[in-house]
Amino acid sequence: MKKLFFSTILLIAVCLTSLGQIQFTPERKLRYAEQIIESYYVDRIDTAKVVTEAIVAMLKTLDPHSTYSSPEETRELTEPLDGNFSGIGIRFQMNNDTLYVIESVAGGPSEKVGIIPGDRIISCNDTVISGVKMKNNDIMKVLRGPKGTVANLKVLRKGNPGLLEFRVVRDNIPIYSVETSYMVNDSVGYISISRFAEATADEVRDAMAKLKKKGMRHLILDLADNGGGYMRPATDISDMFLRKGDLVVYTESPKNGTAEYVTEKNGSFLNGRVVVMVNQYSASASEILSGALQDNDRAVIVGRRTFGKGLVQRPFPFPDGSMMRLTVSRYHTPSGRCIQKPYVDGDDENYQLDMINRFNAGELTNADSIHHFADSLRFYTRRLHRPVYGGGGIMPDKFVPIDTTMYSPYYRDLIAKGAVNNFTVNYVDANRAKIKSAYPTEDLYIAKFTVTPEIMQGLIDRGTADGVKYDEEQYRRSEPLLRAIIKGLIGRDIYEQSTYSRVVGPLDPTFATAVEIINDPALYRSYLSAPKK
Repeated sequence: MKKLFFSTILLIAVCLTSLGQIQFTPERKLRYAEQIIESYYVDRIDTAKVVTEAIVAMLKTLDPHSTYSSPEETRELTEPLDGNFSGIGIRFQMNNDTLYVIESVAGGPSEKVGIIPGDRIISCNDTVISGVKMKNNDIMKVLRGPKGTVANLKVLRKGNPGLLEFRVVRDNIPIYSVETSYMVNDSVGYISISRFAEATADEVRDAMAKLKKKGMRHLILDLADNGGGYMRPATDISDMFLRKGDLVVYTESPKNGTAEYVTEKNGSFLNGRVVVMVNQYSASASEILSGALQDNDRAVIVGRRTFGKGLVQRPFPFPDGSMMRLTVSRYHTPSGRCIQKPYVDGDDENYQLDMINRFNAGELTNADSIHHFADSLRFYTRRLHRPVYGGGGIMPDKFVPIDTTMYSPYYRDLIAKGAVNNFTVNYVDANRAKIKSAYPTEDLYIAKFTVTPEIMQGLIDRGTADGVKYDEEQYRRSEPLLRAIIKGLIGRDIYEQSTYSRVVGPLDPTFATAVEIINDPALYRSYLSAPKK
């Protein structure tokens, strides 16, 4: 029997050899290897696992953005971009192993049954949540579920001696991309976009319409930390600021050809000043939008060089819910710049170290470190023929370094240990009604509420309880930032999401620079003017 086994293997090998190298393609080799493993491997194998790992291994030899995701990972990736998920509709925070409701989504399932901010959810469908040290992801798995399913909640409410029971019917919960929009002053609006999802362009249109009614004539568009998403919302938003026939972006691929995205009509916001905030974490669709506005001389870009993610991934879903995202082309800005930063196929490690390398080279802190470009990296804008530079990412018109003046190890540890968030949750829980009564509106709160020394001492005490050793010198260094964050978090939990940005934003040097430029027509024009001959 053993002799017959080895004879069979030998016969197969001989037959394959006789076919010749031309006929024995890599595809046949792969299938042949799979068949040998399945038929002759000594132990029982999970064929699906073997195939999955083979796919992952193949993709690792390609660019850094060609990836495979399991069914669960695919759902986690697509949910924020699809614009909704099914759940109970709350924003929560864990504090001392207790789930606090920060906000019930307006019109959502929880609000409809009477769940309010400050409620503590003890259990959901007999699964205990509070007091068991569950991770946020595990909690979300318990609270979320298919539309129409029921979440039976037991809730502890301040002032009530016993547990309250709520029957919440899960429903689609919207995920918003425009998290913050407000008027900076009488004429300047501010819109922050966190991602580019299916409904992002509509959200931006709605936000701009509301701000225009409040007097907005000029706009700060914040794309800092926006890692991208779908391309179409980025091109649709670009259309709002550009004229008919303007090139927004184009893609190139030896196999898939060239595709151009050109505006089909005049945008709805053509005349006001526009400043776009970016940083090293602005990527993909953020770079398409900022690059389109820069290359068409429609906006001043402020901040730091963007990430440099300019590879186009096409999703290839599998029947089991998993998905392969394969790079099929490259993005180019209207001037011809390739957005993608350099990489080596199969070398993901060095690619991931790029941000550390930028920091070590001084790029994030020193403007001089990014001003040395080869002639081959110089491109020109389409209207004013201003020089712009390639090499990966979008180079801002006005560089703003990272501000470390208020950063300290003590501040870092307070944030990392969760002391700041935990303290504010407890403070709001104890003082919500009093604050709301003293400051009925968000504007009044921002103008009048003061973070007292007693509040800051409460933060220090909470930090000590959480294992953060107090350091007087470091505390004083970080105190202005900590005060702003505390005020912003308290306001966010009582009023609107925008409250945090309105309070903390003025301490951000990139925001301050954007406001300075947009408020000064002459300064703004100095960045958007044709070079002197």
